[in-house]
Amino acid sequence: MSTPQLNRSLVLEAPVKLADGAGGYTRNWEPLGVLWAEVKAGAGRERAETAATLSRVPYRINVRAAPYGAPSRPVAGQRFRDGNRVFAIYAVAETDAQAAYLTCFAQEEVAP
Repeated sequence: MSTPQLNRSLVLEAPVKLADGAGGYTRNWEPLGVLWAEVKAGAGRERAETAATLSRVPYRINVRAAPYGAPSRPVAGQRFRDGNRVFAIYAVAETDAQAAYLTCFAQEEVAP
């Protein structure tokens, strides 16, 4: 396997629940830090929803590995932000046998 080309800076964000004052909560996103990444797009697809058409594109985002429990180690349920673009992380796996890099399986959703 070749070494990933970490040429894009992405902000890693984690969800935070905040009380809304009416017994419920709202979800906000808290930045955890900036990671350099290699972003590779997969094959996209389009699906009709009730109110609009939703287009989804899967991505493989490679980043440097961090120890388990470190705030800089991405986990499923977090997301990456690149300006206005948002990549929801749904799985994370070690890329190589030396565990030097992680592959984050993510998806970008865009409503046209």
